[in-house]
Amino acid sequence: MVQKVLFLNTVAGKGSVGRIVTGLASALRDRGTDSLIAFGRWDAPENFNTYRIGNDTDVYLHGALSRITDKHGLYSKGPTEKLISKIRQYDPDIIHIHNVHGYYVNYKVLFSFLKNEFSADPDHRIIWTLHDCWSFTGHCVHFEYAGCEKWKTGCFNCPEKDQYPRSFLMDSSGSNYELKKECFTGIRNLTVVTPSEWLRSRVKESFMKEYPVETIPTGIDLNVFKPTGSGLRERYALSDKKILLGVANPWRDRKGLGDFIKLARQTGDDKAIVMIGLNRRQAGIMSKYKNVIPVMKTDSVQEMAEWYSTADIYVNLTREDTFPTTNIEAMACGTPVITYRAGGSPESLTDETGIVTAENNISCVMESVEKLLSKDRDEVRKACIKRAQSYGAETRFLSYIEKVYEKVL
Repeated sequence: MVQKVLFLNTVAGKGSVGRIVTGLASALRDRGTDSLIAFGRWDAPENFNTYRIGNDTDVYLHGALSRITDKHGLYSKGPTEKLISKIRQYDPDIIHIHNVHGYYVNYKVLFSFLKNEFSADPDHRIIWTLHDCWSFTGHCVHFEYAGCEKWKTGCFNCPEKDQYPRSFLMDSSGSNYELKKECFTGIRNLTVVTPSEWLRSRVKESFMKEYPVETIPTGIDLNVFKPTGSGLRERYALSDKKILLGVANPWRDRKGLGDFIKLARQTGDDKAIVMIGLNRRQAGIMSKYKNVIPVMKTDSVQEMAEWYSTADIYVNLTREDTFPTTNIEAMACGTPVITYRAGGSPESLTDETGIVTAENNISCVMESVEKLLSKDRDEVRKACIKRAQSYGAETRFLSYIEKVYEKVL
């Protein structure tokens, strides 16, 4: 039986991954299992047992040096050594790792401890949930937009050097790849978890293919994301329009910004495109299109539920994504989805709840819009809500406990 679990992540209680961590800690607490959340940035909820790794200065210094040397994850040595002391003191049965990247921990120091000391105890287990591809590349967190496959054999001349974790000067992707391969392989009693089959298949093509991999899709809060009434149509004078909703944070071409511009040019006056998450410069550009409603970033999940519920179609034109929960959030509010065949984005959809199209094909997107609008709205709404029910956060947390925690022990 699991007695203690130590979580490791960049943040606690914030962002999608931070909320997964605190949600899992809550689910374990309900079952009488103690947990400790070790995190590296910002603050943490007060009702959890937490330990901050380092401080703001450590994070800023780590980030600054990474931008020069491209050696992200190889600073913060002192804070990592203190973390290891904390792990020894806490003595968990399971260490559940989430994001290692984020300028807060030294992965070489940490994984040397995990490989040579922690996992040497047969009663200890390690779970590593990958939310992106950083663990098996020499630099990037995603490679699909760049169309790069160097990660399969060895990275060099990284085409994503200017993307997170950005490096302005050096390209260390080759040495990073070899060091990660050395650090992240050969660890006893390690299980990998991915939120999508797409990422699972990439892990099995990488140098981490030696590990067992479980796929547990990310869940959402169905108490928040549900059909929600609002006055948004009246407020934005959209009563006679069909609403196409787009959401990104941040908006970039790889998240569909360029394709939404094309969509705006081809969309008639009977439709309105609402784009949430734009910065001021982007909002100024998009406001030039009469059928576009630019909305700045919002941290309100209630407002997002209102927009999802108000929209007729959620349009997700991302070119790379591990498993976007926005698709599920939209369906939970009764709204069908159109998305590109990119990454794990199509995996939550069915023929009744949306349409998957070829990438960079606005004509196909437009055809899909008309096809969905021609369907019976009530039937589509029911199918979307029913589909989303299987992605409830509580269901997913229980899947972790039953399929991973109890299984590995």
